[in-house]
Amino acid sequence: MQYHNVMRFLVRKRRTAPTVIIVALVDVLIVLLIFLMVTTTFKQQAALHVQLPESSKALKEGASENPPLVVTIEANGGLRIGPNADAVTLDQLQGRLNDEAKKNPQLKLAVNADKNAPWGQMVKVMDAAKAANIKIISAFTKETGKP
Repeated sequence: MQYHNVMRFLVRKRRTAPTVIIVALVDVLIVLLIFLMVTTTFKQQAALHVQLPESSKALKEGASENPPLVVTIEANGGLRIGPNADAVTLDQLQGRLNDEAKKNPQLKLAVNADKNAPWGQMVKVMDAAKAANIKIISAFTKETGKP
Protein backbone atom coordinates (compact mmCIF):
# COMPACT_ATOMS: atom_id res chain seq x y z
CA MET A 1 0.00 0.00 0.00
CA GLN A 2 1.27 3.34 -0.97
CA TYR A 3 0.24 6.56 0.50
CA HIS A 4 0.47 9.71 -1.39
CA ASN A 5 1.18 12.75 0.52
CA VAL A 6 -1.21 14.95 -1.21
CA MET A 7 -2.46 17.95 0.56
CA ARG A 8 -5.96 18.75 -0.19
CA PHE A 9 -6.75 22.37 -0.11
CA LEU A 10 -10.25 23.40 0.45
CA VAL A 11 -11.44 25.16 -2.60
CA ARG A 12 -13.04 28.31 -1.39
CA LYS A 13 -15.43 30.16 -3.54
CA ARG A 14 -14.03 33.51 -4.40
CA ARG A 15 -16.11 36.35 -3.10
CA THR A 16 -16.87 39.03 -5.59
CA ALA A 17 -16.08 42.52 -4.40
CA PRO A 18 -19.19 44.54 -3.67
CA THR A 19 -20.01 46.75 -6.62
CA VAL A 20 -20.87 50.38 -6.19
CA ILE A 21 -23.39 51.62 -8.66
CA ILE A 22 -21.94 54.94 -9.70
CA VAL A 23 -25.00 55.98 -11.71
CA ALA A 24 -27.16 55.89 -8.59
CA LEU A 25 -24.61 57.99 -6.68
CA VAL A 26 -24.49 60.54 -9.47
CA ASP A 27 -28.30 60.76 -9.45
CA VAL A 28 -28.28 61.39 -5.70
CA LEU A 29 -25.60 64.08 -6.05
CA ILE A 30 -27.55 65.83 -8.81
CA VAL A 31 -30.69 65.86 -6.66
CA LEU A 32 -28.71 67.34 -3.76
CA LEU A 33 -27.17 69.95 -6.04
CA ILE A 34 -30.57 70.98 -7.42
CA PHE A 35 -31.98 71.15 -3.89
CA LEU A 36 -29.16 73.42 -2.75
CA MET A 37 -29.49 75.65 -5.81
CA VAL A 38 -33.23 76.06 -5.33
CA THR A 39 -33.08 76.74 -1.61
CA THR A 40 -30.09 79.10 -1.68
CA THR A 41 -30.92 82.77 -1.96
CA PHE A 42 -28.54 85.17 -3.58
CA LYS A 43 -28.46 88.70 -2.25
CA GLN A 44 -27.22 91.25 -4.70
CA GLN A 45 -24.51 93.29 -3.03
CA ALA A 46 -24.16 96.91 -3.98
CA ALA A 47 -20.76 97.80 -5.39
CA LEU A 48 -20.98 101.31 -3.98
CA HIS A 49 -21.84 102.39 -0.48
CA VAL A 50 -24.14 105.39 -0.45
CA GLN A 51 -26.15 106.77 2.44
CA LEU A 52 -29.75 106.62 1.30
CA PRO A 53 -32.23 109.27 2.39
CA GLU A 54 -35.00 108.03 4.67
CA SER A 55 -38.63 107.51 3.68
CA SER A 56 -41.50 106.07 5.68
CA LYS A 57 -42.98 104.74 2.43
CA ALA A 58 -39.85 102.93 1.22
CA LEU A 59 -40.46 99.99 -1.12
CA LYS A 60 -39.34 96.59 0.06
CA GLU A 61 -36.57 94.84 -1.85
CA GLY A 62 -37.84 92.60 -4.64
CA ALA A 63 -41.14 94.46 -4.93
CA SER A 64 -40.73 94.87 -8.67
CA GLU A 65 -40.90 92.01 -11.16
CA ASN A 66 -39.19 94.01 -13.92
CA PRO A 67 -35.94 95.36 -12.45
CA PRO A 68 -35.21 99.01 -13.23
CA LEU A 69 -32.04 100.43 -14.72
CA VAL A 70 -30.06 101.87 -11.81
CA VAL A 71 -28.24 105.20 -11.96
CA THR A 72 -26.07 105.97 -8.92
CA ILE A 73 -25.15 109.50 -7.91
CA GLU A 74 -22.22 109.54 -5.50
CA ALA A 75 -21.73 112.08 -2.72
CA ASN A 76 -19.15 113.94 -4.85
CA GLY A 77 -21.58 114.08 -7.82
CA GLY A 78 -20.06 111.22 -9.83
CA LEU A 79 -22.47 109.22 -12.00
CA ARG A 80 -22.57 105.45 -12.43
CA ILE A 81 -25.02 103.32 -14.41
CA GLY A 82 -26.07 99.70 -14.72
CA PRO A 83 -25.54 96.56 -12.70
CA ASN A 84 -21.74 96.91 -12.96
CA ALA A 85 -21.86 100.55 -11.77
CA ASP A 86 -19.87 101.82 -14.76
CA ALA A 87 -18.61 105.40 -14.25
CA VAL A 88 -20.08 107.72 -16.89
CA THR A 89 -20.21 111.39 -17.76
CA LEU A 90 -23.52 113.16 -18.26
CA ASP A 91 -23.23 112.82 -22.07
CA GLN A 92 -22.43 109.10 -21.80
CA LEU A 93 -25.39 108.71 -19.43
CA GLN A 94 -27.69 110.33 -21.98
CA GLY A 95 -26.45 107.94 -24.69
CA ARG A 96 -26.88 104.86 -22.47
CA LEU A 97 -30.39 105.92 -21.45
CA ASN A 98 -31.35 106.44 -25.11
CA ASP A 99 -29.98 103.00 -26.06
CA GLU A 100 -31.72 101.24 -23.16
CA ALA A 101 -35.02 103.03 -23.83
CA LYS A 102 -34.91 101.90 -27.48
CA LYS A 103 -34.35 98.29 -26.37
CA ASN A 104 -37.15 98.40 -23.79
CA PRO A 105 -39.90 101.03 -24.20
CA GLN A 106 -41.26 100.13 -20.71
CA LEU A 107 -37.90 100.87 -19.09
CA LYS A 108 -37.97 102.02 -15.48
CA LEU A 109 -35.19 104.15 -14.06
CA ALA A 110 -34.17 104.01 -10.41
CA VAL A 111 -31.88 106.66 -8.98
CA ASN A 112 -29.62 105.55 -6.15
CA ALA A 113 -28.34 108.89 -4.88
CA ASP A 114 -26.34 109.61 -1.75
CA LYS A 115 -28.25 111.97 0.54
CA ASN A 116 -25.30 114.38 0.32
CA ALA A 117 -25.16 114.26 -3.49
CA PRO A 118 -25.59 117.58 -5.29
CA TRP A 119 -29.23 118.20 -6.14
CA GLY A 120 -28.18 119.54 -9.54
CA GLN A 121 -26.94 116.10 -10.55
CA MET A 122 -30.34 114.61 -9.67
CA VAL A 123 -32.07 117.20 -11.87
CA LYS A 124 -29.64 116.49 -14.73
CA VAL A 125 -30.31 112.74 -14.46
CA MET A 126 -34.07 113.34 -14.50
CA ASP A 127 -33.71 115.61 -17.55
CA ALA A 128 -31.66 112.94 -19.33
CA ALA A 129 -34.36 110.36 -18.53
CA LYS A 130 -37.11 112.62 -19.87
CA ALA A 131 -35.08 113.25 -23.04
CA ALA A 132 -34.79 109.46 -23.48
CA ASN A 133 -38.59 109.22 -23.05
CA ILE A 134 -38.39 107.21 -19.81
CA LYS A 135 -41.69 107.68 -17.99
CA ILE A 136 -41.13 105.87 -14.68
CA ILE A 137 -38.40 107.26 -12.42
CA SER A 138 -38.02 106.23 -8.79
CA ALA A 139 -35.44 106.83 -6.08
CA PHE A 140 -33.86 104.39 -3.66
CA THR A 141 -34.59 105.16 -0.03
CA LYS A 142 -34.30 103.36 3.27
CA GLU A 143 -36.98 102.93 5.91
CA THR A 144 -36.99 105.47 8.72
CA GLY A 145 -35.09 104.22 11.75
CA LYS A 146 -33.03 101.59 9.88
CA PRO A 147 -29.24 101.96 9.60
